[in-house]
Amino acid sequence: MNYYSTNNKELRYSFKEAVIKGLSPDKGLFFPVAIPKLDEQFFRELPWKSIAEIGFEVAKHFVGDDINESDLKKICDEVFNFPIPLVKVEEGVYSLELFHGPTCAFKDVGARFMSRCLSAFAKQNKEEVRILVATSGDTGSAVANGFLGVEGVSVIILYPKGKVSKIQEQQLTTMGQNIKALEVEGTFDDCQALVKTAFADKDLNQKMNLTSANSINIARLLPQSFYYFYALGQLNEKSREVIVSVPSGNYGNLTGGLLAKQMGLPIESFVASANRNKIVPDYLDHGKYEPKASVQTISNAMDVGAPSNFARMMEIYQENHSDIIEDIKGAWFSDDETKEVMKDVYEREAYILDPHGAVGYLGLKKYLNKEKQVGIFLETAHPAKFKETVESVIKKEVSVPKYLLECLKKKKNSRVISKYFDDFKNFLLNE
Repeated sequence: MNYYSTNNKELRYSFKEAVIKGLSPDKGLFFPVAIPKLDEQFFRELPWKSIAEIGFEVAKHFVGDDINESDLKKICDEVFNFPIPLVKVEEGVYSLELFHGPTCAFKDVGARFMSRCLSAFAKQNKEEVRILVATSGDTGSAVANGFLGVEGVSVIILYPKGKVSKIQEQQLTTMGQNIKALEVEGTFDDCQALVKTAFADKDLNQKMNLTSANSINIARLLPQSFYYFYALGQLNEKSREVIVSVPSGNYGNLTGGLLAKQMGLPIESFVASANRNKIVPDYLDHGKYEPKASVQTISNAMDVGAPSNFARMMEIYQENHSDIIEDIKGAWFSDDETKEVMKDVYEREAYILDPHGAVGYLGLKKYLNKEKQVGIFLETAHPAKFKETVESVIKKEVSVPKYLLECLKKKKNSRVISKYFDDFKNFLLNE
């Protein structure tokens, strides 16, 4: 499989080159030259396949010869070793719980897969790789955990100062070893801009081997398609159409679902569910893409004003707005609406939504026709990661997984930098 840049379709890169580079030299995102159509037997066997087996069957089409099938299978078996249950919340509504991995967030899936791919390539090249990752909450901790202690790889995490939850910050700043955390005096969009500018800086790229672990990296994005196959295998619904609602920030999670649909997965439609950072829902409504400065909300991992993966969504549909709105509906919700539904669902169904899953639930309910459709929303993070917010809403103590408790006991170690690129460049050159 070859990949091109979303800014230049004439360029060609291997999977290995795309993963190591992270972002094309022209600042475009890597995209597969062709999206494979999977055979009918694969879909018939989904109810009996593990997430590791599904991951291997899908990934081999995109990885090609850059990782042999034996090693790829080992990677999938090692990475996808935690449950991803589809839980019934109410009649016709299911939650795909993506928070049972080591850092209690959906990004464990992509970050762990990418870490193993990059580690394999670093060993092949015998050259250290430096990963730059911007995070609005969960990406950083998942990446840090996935790469912790990995030989030949160092990680620098940038996160917006004061705009992530306490537990998220502890996860980002207490790893040590080959992981460093930078608090940026700005927003997530500022963090993301610093990373993208670094990739385009010729001086930096001559001195060090830089790559990204955000969903702009193709090895982070592709695994986010795997659990859509797994969800439908668990659902095994024959009589009704399936609609999936995705709480969205940088839109990698939704793009993963769209890729799965392009590969033949029978999902009727998606809901792009957003908080007040409603750039994509506005585009779906009006046909104009207008990035804006992000605003802070209680669903902070979705506080993104210029979502990178929008470019990949445009590639899938060749920028045809009428085709896009056939497959994707848009919805956005305020913090008050988010809190209200968290309280309502807990009181009715005894199910605890985190603020991001709550937005996904709201988007699903807005469009779900229970007579014709069955709905799935993605629960992307453990409610304990937003303990104060959740407990203030449902008036019940939320139990904290052991891993998160251990993070809270550790000493924070981070460095504050400005949002200006010269400061970040100086850090990279001198660290």
